[in-house]
Amino acid sequence: MKRIPPPFFLTFLLLALSLLTSCGSSNSSPDSSSPTNYIENKGSDTIVNLALAWAEKYQGEHPDVRISVTGGGSGTGIAALVNGTVDLANASRKIKDEETSEAQANGVTPVEHIIARDAIAVIVNPNNPVNELTLQQISDIYSGKYTNWQEVGGEDRPIVRLSRETNSGTHVYFLETVLRLGSKEDKTLFSTNTLLLPSSEGIISEVRDNPNAIGYDGLGYVPKDLKMIAIAKEAGGEYVLPSIATVNDKTYAIARDLYMYTNGEPAGIIKDYLDWILSDEAQVIVAELGFVPAIK
Repeated sequence: MKRIPPPFFLTFLLLALSLLTSCGSSNSSPDSSSPTNYIENKGSDTIVNLALAWAEKYQGEHPDVRISVTGGGSGTGIAALVNGTVDLANASRKIKDEETSEAQANGVTPVEHIIARDAIAVIVNPNNPVNELTLQQISDIYSGKYTNWQEVGGEDRPIVRLSRETNSGTHVYFLETVLRLGSKEDKTLFSTNTLLLPSSEGIISEVRDNPNAIGYDGLGYVPKDLKMIAIAKEAGGEYVLPSIATVNDKTYAIARDLYMYTNGEPAGIIKDYLDWILSDEAQVIVAELGFVPAIK
């Protein structure tokens, strides 16, 4: 039998060892592939920064756990839950009846967990003199009934409407709570010339650059250089700015719960993580990022 020359033999041996090491690591790494130590978390763009902060803190204290956090919107997270491809679905709105039915048809049982609260701030450029609006006025602006700032006490300028895209839970909540004023029978829609933007950052940027723009965003995303509108629930009512205090005392009109959904009651590391999220340690991060801690 012909001998393999030493250099080729050495190369062959190193390659074989490399392959064996690679295979061994891909099957045994507890941090990246073990299902008992990996949490897939996806959904709401409103929640994504909070979820990332939580994941970073938790992984620092639990190095055996790896948490993947991605956004894409509440609809994306809930769709992943329905399809059984995510452990935790973040949502800034409640799951819809039809989504629950679809999930159950796939053998998935959605369970809701309130993990924080949020105020949706209505924002304008600081050069806009309008400081106060009623819910009805905001509805009339976004439905297209009002088209000029002069109609709501501002200057003679066209109103530029900004909204999140339809896959966003914030978009759905704003449609149902503000445009439709909470009425299930109301079929009011956003004006067709409303500019739909894919992210909170996009709305912030456009309002900052455009003195005619009006937008809405989660309180935790609003920078100090933009103006938040004080809102009255009805004409003649008190005008209230969004804050942790006004959400908790229920005087601010546009406030909501934020959710994580699981498939069935959580167990194992999913339960441990959710229990930690509701702990005082994790809820401090909620307030630091401008959200409202969950009421226990």
